[in-house]
Amino acid sequence: MANLLSARTISKSFSTRHLFQGVTLHLEEGERLGIIGPNGAGKSTLLKILAGMETTDDGEITKKRGLRLWYVPQESKFPAEETPLQAVVASIGGDPIEAEVAASIALSKLGFEQFDQPFGELSGGWQKRVAMACGLVHDPEVMLLDEPTNHLDLEAVEWLENFVLNANMSMLFVTHDRRFLENCASRILELAPSYPDGAFEVSGNYTEFVRRKEAFLVSQEAEESALANKVRRDTAWLRQGIQGRQTRNKTQVRDAASRRAELKSVSARNLSPAKRAGINFDAVGRKTNKLLVMHSVAKSMGNNFLFGDLDLELTPGRRIGLVGPNGSGKTTLLRLINGELDPDSGTIKRADNLRVVTASQHRLILDPNMTLQDTLCPVGEMVEYMGREIHVSGWADRFLFTREQLGTLVGSLSGGEQARIQIASLMLQPADILLLDEPTNDLDIPTLEVLEEALLDFPGAILLITHDRFMLDRIATEYLALDGQGHAKEFAGFEMWQEWHLHKISSKSKKTTSEAVKSRQKSTPVKLSYNLQREFDGMEQAIAEAEAEVERTEAIANDENVMVDHKKHSLACADVASAHERVRELYNRWAELEGMQ
Repeated sequence: MANLLSARTISKSFSTRHLFQGVTLHLEEGERLGIIGPNGAGKSTLLKILAGMETTDDGEITKKRGLRLWYVPQESKFPAEETPLQAVVASIGGDPIEAEVAASIALSKLGFEQFDQPFGELSGGWQKRVAMACGLVHDPEVMLLDEPTNHLDLEAVEWLENFVLNANMSMLFVTHDRRFLENCASRILELAPSYPDGAFEVSGNYTEFVRRKEAFLVSQEAEESALANKVRRDTAWLRQGIQGRQTRNKTQVRDAASRRAELKSVSARNLSPAKRAGINFDAVGRKTNKLLVMHSVAKSMGNNFLFGDLDLELTPGRRIGLVGPNGSGKTTLLRLINGELDPDSGTIKRADNLRVVTASQHRLILDPNMTLQDTLCPVGEMVEYMGREIHVSGWADRFLFTREQLGTLVGSLSGGEQARIQIASLMLQPADILLLDEPTNDLDIPTLEVLEEALLDFPGAILLITHDRFMLDRIATEYLALDGQGHAKEFAGFEMWQEWHLHKISSKSKKTTSEAVKSRQKSTPVKLSYNLQREFDGMEQAIAEAEAEVERTEAIANDENVMVDHKKHSLACADVASAHERVRELYNRWAELEGMQ
């Protein structure tokens, strides 16, 4: 395969802070390279360097001559009143009519049926599609995606996976989404100070990466042990004194110094993975079995009926994954539980003195104009945690902040750092129930793993909303699904919910197409050319065959043997989406032919 993009021994620093040093990578045709690493490792900066938006301090970037490359940032900034069509046309320039045609084609490929809805009314998933459409019109050979799954719901993430797997281009993406890496990456590179050249690369998915990484770190620990033994022997020899100044002794002294330096370097690398945020939630330790009971609860927001006749019982140790499309009422349900909202009907009974702690996805509790120290410890210099006092500098260190950062304004910190601040705040609040609304946004993989361990150890009840399917699989013992049409249903596993959700979409599609058939059967085609008349007469048969293909692909997607293999299941879901799209195209063509009469 031809090499499209390469970075050779590149380094980057900001002021006195080293992001990465001596990193080498390449991207070939058809590859999907995932870049991971702890917060502050320089992943987004690396992406901007590859996109030509930042420069390196050292090293070399080479690209194929005339390479068509497009960069999609974490947050897409479009005016709220601008439409998808206007946004994509603006990215093209040139002749406005040709640009509008190209923009319409690109938006259609990404699933848009309406091009004139204001950008401010679009969900995060559809906003991401607009940003991708802006690139798609340029027919890129390489697309760079920075945290593409951030702030997307599960349905949008699955769409994105299908897009990445089926796109006719190379992809390079920065992400902390482990399931996305598992399903989409053909190669993974981690930026971290725990590796000799600041990076570690593995061909394969996330499972293969974890296996190879663990083996490497074990071998590096063994290397440290062997070097330590050699240095101890060197030290003993040096203490005996050097007889004379023979060349061989000078060489031995130089070798001993080299081994000491190498040992220091390897020891520092081996210490790096151990430095993680210390997360452990403080539980009340209540003996009450029933913490909260909801009975026949209904809630609407404005004219939107979210759910009705909802029953839910929260007990210690129950961990529920809350799933459903955007706007289905997941966050509203959390606000009912913590008392921010009242139900329209039904009852909510809470245990006496119930302690509910909520983590908001918007992190509204953080004041950007406050310092890190005042945010972590609003009064004095000591925080109280699990019955003992800890100095704010020690508390900050637990969340990977240095003493020098205590005077930094919160608004200047990264998203990942702000996420760690919120977790630190949550840990100081004893709880019976934890309500977590997208707690994984901006967290790196090492912090996610520590957070998961803390949640598994928490003895109270947990309601978890997250697009991180890896975390859902690990934490949730059951699932509560809201469908956005007033219904709620419980499931024992994520795959069971997916199957139910897919079936509902299919049933809705079949109902729509059935009504369309009845409507079109009333029409009699006239005044069509011979070829168009033949095409029109064959439409019902073509649609029947296309709908049969929908049923065939759905049967494959719902097969248990396929569902247990995430990669096969993603491909099967893509086939289902493609089959539904074919049916939609045929009905649109039928309407077009009718319009010619």
